[in-house]
Amino acid sequence: MKIIISPAKSLNFDKDLPTSDFSFPEFLNESKSINDVLKTKNPKHLKDLMKISDKIAELNWNRNLNFETPFNPNNARPALFTFDGDVYSGIDSFTLSENNIKKAQASLRILSGLYGLLRPLDLMQAYRLEMGTKLAIGSHKNLYDFWNNKITNSLNIELDSNELFINLASNEYSAVINKNTLKVDMISPVFKDFKNGQFKIISFYAKKARGMMTRFLLENDIKSINDLKQFDYGGYSFSSQQSEISKELVFTR
Repeated sequence: MKIIISPAKSLNFDKDLPTSDFSFPEFLNESKSINDVLKTKNPKHLKDLMKISDKIAELNWNRNLNFETPFNPNNARPALFTFDGDVYSGIDSFTLSENNIKKAQASLRILSGLYGLLRPLDLMQAYRLEMGTKLAIGSHKNLYDFWNNKITNSLNIELDSNELFINLASNEYSAVINKNTLKVDMISPVFKDFKNGQFKIISFYAKKARGMMTRFLLENDIKSINDLKQFDYGGYSFSSQQSEISKELVFTR
């Protein structure tokens, strides 16, 4: 089984780590190339490029200038324990058992505009670069163009022909994968909450649900779609009716 999730804008470099283990990003040379481009952008350029505030632009200008390799535990931190948004609140990664951290390292992959593809224990430095940012890198017109083949090929190397591949990333990030050349089908669960008389996707809850399902997958022996349908964290359950209506794998509460 392989799982993909999105990164988060919020980062935490202060909380004590639950493990001393770490690994290195596969595409660190590519990250350096992207950062070389970012370093040429002053705070105003970053503000206009990323549609961010002056304060956040200044913060990330400094981050880009301070990016340095080689990575080590003194200047970088494992990705799963650094990203700090709603998905990661749902995973609650700091309470994962040692065995499930190892399972995550083998099966969980985090998509990233700067790093491409991160394993949970891959070291990363602070950054802000969403996949949808219209940043040209060399002959590549944007980050999708830059990362598409690299990420898809990397996943194909890891995936077995009959392996479950579960997409819990946002559309912005999962769109970087070339589904036409991916060797397996991508299963993309949908999470809906009942509000004002109907089931609908509510962004905050859906993000947290993607994190909770990630944890469910790490804590249970999931080998099939039927196993996946047993997801029941946070009050969600599989809805055959909603799934039939939308032709997707829908979980509701």
